[in-house]
Amino acid sequence: MSLRNIVRKTEIINFIILHKLLGITTMACSDFPKSLNEFGYDFDADGKLKKLNIETGLLINEGFEFNVSENPQYNQKRYEALGEVINEYVYSLLEKEGLNRLPLPKQSTISENKKSFIFASNDALENEKILILIHGSGVVRAGQWARRLIINDSLFTGTQIPYIRKAKDLGYGLFVLNTNDNFRSIKGKPSKIKGSGDSHEHLKTVWNDYIGPSNSKYVAIVAHSYGGECIVKFASYLILLTFIIKKKLINSMIIIPYL
Repeated sequence: MSLRNIVRKTEIINFIILHKLLGITTMACSDFPKSLNEFGYDFDADGKLKKLNIETGLLINEGFEFNVSENPQYNQKRYEALGEVINEYVYSLLEKEGLNRLPLPKQSTISENKKSFIFASNDALENEKILILIHGSGVVRAGQWARRLIINDSLFTGTQIPYIRKAKDLGYGLFVLNTNDNFRSIKGKPSKIKGSGDSHEHLKTVWNDYIGPSNSKYVAIVAHSYGGECIVKFASYLILLTFIIKKKLINSMIIIPYL
């Protein structure tokens, strides 16, 4: 048996014994590593998730392994914890692409760590043409299309990075929404975020706080899955709002479904 497998089995056995001794029957993501390298993985130059050789620290040609234990609950929780790490990793990629994290809601008395947030380019508020990216429902966060694709295929198919780069090349300002970021833990209990309690409220707040007051005249939207439903519902709100305040509707809005 290789050293890597011995270390992995020892880690799993110790983890299970500890939970049995403490009488814990469920596992939280906080029980797992906090970085890709601690998980024993990293992305290669092609954006593919690969295992790290624990002896050399170099990537080897092996992808993600889901079943590392005979305990299905452990495997699932480990996968979910890796997903949380990938959320932060993708956020860092967005920042490397020159996008800024903006608080949501913009004006609020609540502390920053209890707000939601989106990402936007430096020129998003001034550019006359903008692109809005909206992911689907579930566990994905800003900058992602599908966690499964990120883990099992690549960053280039599972994230919004290719769209972001193309939009920048074409001179668009960018808003990258985070519609599934709806809760924060308050005194150990989940609490809805003001202005981002669900996907629809998140989109409405983004529009009212950032996109509506911006200089945009031409808006393109790429929405995946439930993101498309959010746009359809929001469109009726936008038309009503425009009628009430007698404000000219944006000259051109193009909605492109992500397939």
